Amino acid sequence: MSAAPQTSSGSLRLRFLLAVTVWVVLGIGGIWFTATQVFASHIEDMYHEELEVHVRELARLTRLDADGAPRLDRPLSDPRYEEPLSGFYWQVSVPGRPTLKSGSMLRGGLDESVAHSPDIAHVVEDGPTGPAITYGLLQFAPSGEEVHVVIATDQSELQDDIADFTRDLTLWMTSLAALLLATGFAIISFGLRPLNRLGEAISRLRAAKAERLEGRYPSEIAPLVGDLNEYIAQNSAIVARSRVQAGNLAHSLRTPLAVITDEAERLCERDSCASSGQVLLDQAEAMRQQIEYQLARTSSVAGALVPGSRAVLPELLVPILNAMRRLHPDKHFELIEMDAPLAIAVDPVNLAELLSILLDNAGKWAREKVDVSVVENAEGEVTIRVLDDGPGMTGEQLALATRVGTRFDHSVPGSGLGLAIAQDITEVIGATLELASSPRGLTASIVFPG
Repeated sequence: MSAAPQTSSGSLRLRFLLAVTVWVVLGIGGIWFTATQVFASHIEDMYHEELEVHVRELARLTRLDADGAPRLDRPLSDPRYEEPLSGFYWQVSVPGRPTLKSGSMLRGGLDESVAHSPDIAHVVEDGPTGPAITYGLLQFAPSGEEVHVVIATDQSELQDDIADFTRDLTLWMTSLAALLLATGFAIISFGLRPLNRLGEAISRLRAAKAERLEGRYPSEIAPLVGDLNEYIAQNSAIVARSRVQAGNLAHSLRTPLAVITDEAERLCERDSCASSGQVLLDQAEAMRQQIEYQLARTSSVAGALVPGSRAVLPELLVPILNAMRRLHPDKHFELIEMDAPLAIAVDPVNLAELLSILLDNAGKWAREKVDVSVVENAEGEVTIRVLDDGPGMTGEQLALATRVGTRFDHSVPGSGLGLAIAQDITEVIGATLELASSPRGLTASIVFPG
């Protein structure tokens, strides 16, 4: 019987895809994080540099009029400082004088204390339209008055630029990740295609649609395929030799057993040794049954080890039916139902022996005819039925029929091994033997699962 399949440890394709996914996520995530940080740092530096330039420009343009009030020689070069509530503001103040503000500052003001030193200082404070990055510079007029020059930009301007970049980068990185995953899946599928073909070849071998692994494979897999084909060939040769050796063993055992049987029969003819002769005769018969049973079992088990074996019906049935017609000339053997030729994944020697046993048994018990049918259902289950028009069996007889040495009528030729061997063969080939009795006779069914 075939060994139980090993438990699967997961999909190789899924493992590769998971590894590619993790690598892409880490790689794209790292690029995304680094790019956003670099851009944020760059844009912040750009804003701060721009504000430094503007505060210096504002300081250069600032003059005091005759009353000591601040004024500008000309507007600042950036027009955004003149648009109302644009987020870009400036302010110039002199203690005790009216404060000069940019046209954009329609409400509120800037903290002049930021401009407390000739060196440029900056803070983030509340501006007219929210938190603002504020730069200040303190300078002195020719007359000695302190002039506080302050310029600011809404922090939201910086944050909006960073958010826009982050959004666009996220979209592009997500698209790139999807493209890389799709490419990775395509590469994995292409790389594993030889393994898929190997799996299909093995399935064909198991389904008896091929006798060896077929196809061309990459250099990494080709040695494995070659070794498997060599194993299949060697296994087939071993099975063939085993069957020959089993036959030779049977022949070598039957000759001395026949001599023992003959001597036992002679002893039975003598009154003084009759009981001893009968004991020897019974034991010789038991030995013969066991030899035939064990040799048949060994032969069938060996045949089950050959992968790629297949039996084709009705090609296999025809010579067996012809042999049965000669063996039982007074019985009519007929194949009554078979839609089309059918290949079954089973050793043909085993199936031939199994059918021979069932047909011979049916021929012994049939009154006039034995019918054979082969049917395949929609699920791929194949059933071979052998129906004879004999007396059939009782329920108790059906329960005992497949035991070794069981005989219900000693007037009918036989050893009581046929159905026992048939039961063993069906188990070896992965089929089921079903016996059913009806008024029409006995039906023996061999069922191969789909």
